[in-house]
Amino acid sequence: MEDARQILATFTQSIPQSVLGPERTEYILEKIETISDEDRLKLIKYVNAILSVMIDREASDIEVGGEGSGGFVWFRIFGDKKRIEQIPKLTPDESTVLISSLINKNQREVLSKVRNLDFSYTFYHTKLGKNLRFRADAYFDLDALALNMRAISATIRPLDSLEFHPYAVKMMSHNFMKFGLSLVTGITGSGKSTTLDSIIDYHNRFDPAHVVIIASPVEYVHKSNACIIRHREVGRDVLSFKEGVIQALRQDPDIIVIGEMRDPETIMAALEVTDTGHKVFSTLHTSSAVESLDRIIAEVDPAEQERVRNRLADVLVSAVSQKLVPTLDGKRVMAKEVLIVTPSVKAAIKNNNTGEIYGMINQGAPQGMVTMEQDLLRLFKERKISKDNAIAYSNNKTRMLQLMRAV
Repeated sequence: MEDARQILATFTQSIPQSVLGPERTEYILEKIETISDEDRLKLIKYVNAILSVMIDREASDIEVGGEGSGGFVWFRIFGDKKRIEQIPKLTPDESTVLISSLINKNQREVLSKVRNLDFSYTFYHTKLGKNLRFRADAYFDLDALALNMRAISATIRPLDSLEFHPYAVKMMSHNFMKFGLSLVTGITGSGKSTTLDSIIDYHNRFDPAHVVIIASPVEYVHKSNACIIRHREVGRDVLSFKEGVIQALRQDPDIIVIGEMRDPETIMAALEVTDTGHKVFSTLHTSSAVESLDRIIAEVDPAEQERVRNRLADVLVSAVSQKLVPTLDGKRVMAKEVLIVTPSVKAAIKNNNTGEIYGMINQGAPQGMVTMEQDLLRLFKERKISKDNAIAYSNNKTRMLQLMRAV
């Protein structure tokens, strides 16, 4: 890929020395249009070659550009970030040019204005004989462009491989319950999107329903089978999550998948659309089921919190909080907390007694519930994870240590 390296060097050398700081990146974003289609294709092929190395090494993420990278390309391999010294280093300007070449004019304008851009990226891997998809996030790091790309699995894990209790699966099933909100929560990189895709695929095998997926960006593209599945990418097919949810009401959906409830407007829209009798799935960046409830209520205006608390109690049917925990063989396994909304849980939400819900989950095994600590203990007993990691990844350290003493 020496041609691509030469293109990068030639372009960056043409940048006037008087253009400094953020203006330098703005200059590149504007002047990238002057690169010929042939040269831009060579840059894209160079990126594809790097991504091919990423896939070969079974990495989940790649980091490029910005001051923090030190010029290296970084991979996340089985949870650990590693600089890849075999790939030639890139200067901040070269990284900015490379990242700019992956996005179109409208996306560059958004990135320049908002200082962040979520987008999806696809290329055809000739050796594997299939398209590979990536979720990408471009952003600024000390005036230079940086990029994270996450590989989107080309296959979906069957829902039964995630080891949910049969009753928990029932509560998430549109066939069993035609309406209601189900949440999948966890920190970034905890596999929330994978679980959502497993749930969609589960319905797509047998449920004659209309599924509308609103995501930023769209990751796995489902092929309609028993379901007809629509994919609407925020920023490309629809302006915002809120707009996507409101518009979905006019599209005759049965199931609406909201990629993330990231702001009060989207939260309110999700609760309202669920209240109209639809099955809704969404995600939150929280580390426990109870924290998810508190986060939803806290996100909205204080004057609205009582109304939102009551509406949430009425529409919520389940909440799954998950983490990916390092295994003894150097890989990762999912640990999860599962909340099923029983009458007692509903009353606790309405009465603002969410602190009682952990105890209900702890005693709720017959209803398909499990605390994060109980699931970590299961994984430890099955010799999949170490004792140290069971404790480290628990939400309630005191409870985890009590469970460990009883083993």
